[in-house]
Amino acid sequence: MLEIRWHSRAGQGAVTGAKGLGSVVAETGKQVQAFAFYGSAKRGASMTAYNRIDDEPILNHEKYMQPDFVFILDPGLAITDNITANGKDTTKYIITTHLKKEELISLVPTLQGIEDRVFVLDCFQIARDTIGKAIPNTPMLGAFMKVSGMFELDYFKEKMKGVLKKLPQNVIDANMIAIQRAFDEVH
Repeated sequence: MLEIRWHSRAGQGAVTGAKGLGSVVAETGKQVQAFAFYGSAKRGASMTAYNRIDDEPILNHEKYMQPDFVFILDPGLAITDNITANGKDTTKYIITTHLKKEELISLVPTLQGIEDRVFVLDCFQIARDTIGKAIPNTPMLGAFMKVSGMFELDYFKEKMKGVLKKLPQNVIDANMIAIQRAFDEVH
């Protein structure tokens, strides 16, 4: 089973991103869960979202997991949250930040020694440049496609167009550019 934990603030699109990823994966016949946990539903409140993906029915409905991937949509949460909690020796971390990887790792002691599993990019800047709003969820998914190799990028973008189909075409197009940029810029 593949498990993903999203660290975000309400309003940054983690729930929508988790559900969008779940929709794309579900089309392949896999079993998927996408859910969130948050206290206050106020915009800006810290929250987590989760994905589970498996070939078999998923009977576990707990928020506890040992994630294979951890997505950090808000750079401040890399410092304030325990983002490595319950991580495995193989867990990969994709973090949105304007800092260089070395600078970020120096601020987050739990990432020291696992630099090869830490990936950074500025999802906020990508979203602002492409979508016009600082909503980092689709750039994060683009970075995930690069780091995980789960789907070929063109396939994923095509399926995401279906997920976003209720939005105006210019917003869908902007999200496709954001996904591509994140795929190209994550390191």
